[in-house]
Amino acid sequence: MSDDVVVALDVGGTGIKCALVRPGGAVHHAERHPTLAARGPEAVTANILDIAAGLADRARADGLRPVAAGVAVPGVVDEETGTAVWSSNVGFRDVPLRDLVSARLGVPAALGHDVRVGGMAEARLGAGRDERHVLFIAIGTGIAAAHVVDGTAFGGAHGAAGEVGHVIVRPGGPLCGCGARGCLEAVASASAVGRRYVELSGIPEVTAFDVATRAAAGEELANSVWTEAVEAFADGLLTAQALYDAGIVVLGGGLAEAGEALLAPLRVALDARITFHRMPRIVRAALGDTAGCLGAALLALDSLGAPS
Repeated sequence: MSDDVVVALDVGGTGIKCALVRPGGAVHHAERHPTLAARGPEAVTANILDIAAGLADRARADGLRPVAAGVAVPGVVDEETGTAVWSSNVGFRDVPLRDLVSARLGVPAALGHDVRVGGMAEARLGAGRDERHVLFIAIGTGIAAAHVVDGTAFGGAHGAAGEVGHVIVRPGGPLCGCGARGCLEAVASASAVGRRYVELSGIPEVTAFDVATRAAAGEELANSVWTEAVEAFADGLLTAQALYDAGIVVLGGGLAEAGEALLAPLRVALDARITFHRMPRIVRAALGDTAGCLGAALLALDSLGAPS
């Protein structure tokens, strides 16, 4: 119905992006809130429930009818049971978030992984909308991926599919937060690129975007660090392509903000590595940081069997 909306929340380590979304994907209202992760997982859960309830109230005040809710969270997520199994950013440990949201709002709810729902949004509404087989990779503090086929993202047997950031590309290399050495995200994530430049230059507080800018301006050290990251990323992407055979690879997250400074050398590096696999198109994400929120809305609509 024309007055139906879904409540959508994308929960990050520092902020929550929220919206009321119509069945066709149009955003009626959007807002942002702090996550309050420092207060602990129980406070975060209460915050999510309060924000969701506030959005539902806003919908009714605007003459709309909230019919479902979708929530995206980081970490390990069991979509079937609606459980936030584990999250280092937020502190979740086996939180039945889907049922809690549904009980608070009185509508059906769905829970999804932030990168997987972001991939769904890019596949259906964004840069991958003309392809059946989409690999969405978010490159930020870490690196994670979503394999999306015909608009559906696959979570795997334990809700942990798509962790391409933990493919080891440099054995014995930098220590990763997971405890292994040489993981892709320990070498080529946005945080890793900035950290490597600071380590070599002694200049504090340099971001990956700064490194990309300096490399483009011809600085030798920045170019070396950037090239090192691109080469490592190409190695990881080669493994991902062997596993997923994507028609298109959509890159999102902070590092993708570098645009062609990342995409152009990455295409060249991957093409040089490809043997019998098909070379995918490699493009920048189209939805920016709204992908997770839109994906949460799509997940909610899917739970109702609504067209999206």
